[in-house]
Amino acid sequence: MFEARHLRVLRSVARTGSFSAAARDLGCTQPAVSQQMKALESAAGTPLLVRGAREMRLTEAGEALVRHATGILAGLTAAEEEIAAIAGLRAGRVRLASFPSGSATLVPDAVADMRERHPGTKISLVEAEPPRSVEMLRAGDCDITLAFRYVDLPTPAEESWADLVVRPLLTDRLVGVVPQNHPLAGRADPARIGEFAEEQWIAGCPRCRGHLVEVCERAGFTPRIDFATDDYPAVVGLVAAGVGVAVLPELALESVRAKGVAVLEMQPAVEREVVALTLPDLAHVPAVDMMLARLARAGLRQARRTGLARQAAAEGAGGVAAAGR
Repeated sequence: MFEARHLRVLRSVARTGSFSAAARDLGCTQPAVSQQMKALESAAGTPLLVRGAREMRLTEAGEALVRHATGILAGLTAAEEEIAAIAGLRAGRVRLASFPSGSATLVPDAVADMRERHPGTKISLVEAEPPRSVEMLRAGDCDITLAFRYVDLPTPAEESWADLVVRPLLTDRLVGVVPQNHPLAGRADPARIGEFAEEQWIAGCPRCRGHLVEVCERAGFTPRIDFATDDYPAVVGLVAAGVGVAVLPELALESVRAKGVAVLEMQPAVEREVVALTLPDLAHVPAVDMMLARLARAGLRQARRTGLARQAAAEGAGGVAAAGR
């Protein structure tokens, strides 16, 4: 096997014409040059130099190896510079996958922060719901995926994250969404899920629909789902039009204009855990590690905004209730 240090010595000997000149060129001793050339010839299995009384010339094999050595050493230098740039966050890439409400709320803050601090890092995004997004991570189709799972349900084996690095971002509460003129709109206390047993429902993605059915069945009824759409603005639009009621994550409402609807706290409380996932080896890549940190900061900012919004909503509901008494 040829070593880069031996190839550098060969190239210097070929350029300078002697071991002593090559030693001065490389900043080492002549015996060190001689020793490395012997090691290189041993690896090649054939002489590379013909040593004359006054000069040293390359054999045919030596000439061939010098030609290849130039390209090999140039490639190694380029690789070293590129890796140094990646390690120093002057370059590199991060491929993100995220579910839609995460893409609309957490990802923009994190990407903007990352680009401001490390403009040389290339960032891309595709949308995918878990567990598909987690499968993409394991298959090497992304470097980080945003995912969620419901806190109140046992985690199925196919959703296990035991082999992944898990960075918690925030806890996302599910809230009820009803038309503005609904009898329960404006109430201060939480609405019980059983109060919606006779309602028509608008549900989201298949996984969210399955979770809705399970929560309702725990309360003693099966929801009548007349409409199903992955598009959150469409859900809010249908609710505002009086077509039905829905349960949505707060992150989803953050990313749409909730016009013509009322938002209710629900009982029992249902939450989902939102996390950023990556593979253990990828967690040590500087750009990936930095993006995880930026996503965690975005999660904290979002949690603060949500907390303030909850407080304002509670104060508003209290005012409505007081006015009604």
